[in-house]
Amino acid sequence: MFEICVEHTFAAAHALRNYRGKCENVHGHNYRVQVGMQAEELDENGLLYDFAELKHRLRETSAYLDHHFVNELKPFDTINPSAENIAKFIFDEIQRSLDRGGSLAYVRVWETDTSCAVYRP
Repeated sequence: MFEICVEHTFAAAHALRNYRGKCENVHGHNYRVQVGMQAEELDENGLLYDFAELKHRLRETSAYLDHHFVNELKPFDTINPSAENIAKFIFDEIQRSLDRGGSLAYVRVWETDTSCAVYRP
């Protein structure tokens, strides 16, 4: 099995709904996102997927969230903007945009240097 990953960062604010604690208040994070792909075989050039193309797709998706109050953006206007839900959102958006049979393995979203959430299908 082969695996590649790329990372990108963005800043955004959110407030957790139905949560008791500091995070129910509006606060921000410098998010770090890692996207991983996997495949059994490489293409004719010996690549799983082009790093530059995967990073471009991650940047496009992150731009939607960057410097926004995430609670006001779809789908987070109805679902909680937790790191877990943000990871799934990023996964779904990038997977939908892949141009050739690539398949994402996971998305990992760090809210802090020591706390992250992972979504795997």
